[in-house]
Amino acid sequence: MPPIHDIDYDDAVARLLRDSGLPTADLPDVRVRFLGAFDEARLLGCVALEECGGDALLRSLAVTPSARGAGLGAALLAAAERSASAQSRSVLYLLTTDAAAFFSAHGYASADRHRAPPGIAATAQFSGLCPASSHFMRKLLSAGDADTAR
Repeated sequence: MPPIHDIDYDDAVARLLRDSGLPTADLPDVRVRFLGAFDEARLLGCVALEECGGDALLRSLAVTPSARGAGLGAALLAAAERSASAQSRSVLYLLTTDAAAFFSAHGYASADRHRAPPGIAATAQFSGLCPASSHFMRKLLSAGDADTAR
């Protein structure tokens, strides 16, 4: 598995997200932290955490087609969860149109959109970039997640 580390939002990340059908319109304007994995100089996958006041929105999880099926998506998700825990986040939220089964398999549960925390509800992704039919999900993070980040 390639190492996962902080990366900048750049053309390669934007291209991977667009090719994966994920929204990018708001990314230059919001506070997001990207994590990514590379094979030499080629981006294989990424994930982001958007700061939303005291909450965090998991977004932009994408893996190149050639790297799928080897566990990189799960590794990126776990890295994002550890990062959120290290930032004292106790819950991660996300919206997905077609990956609810993947996230359910990793401990995320459906959540009521009408009960979304104000910081999450105010994001461009929640309020317009993702369709109303998107699955809104959340996961309670354990304190032990931050300990495994090292």
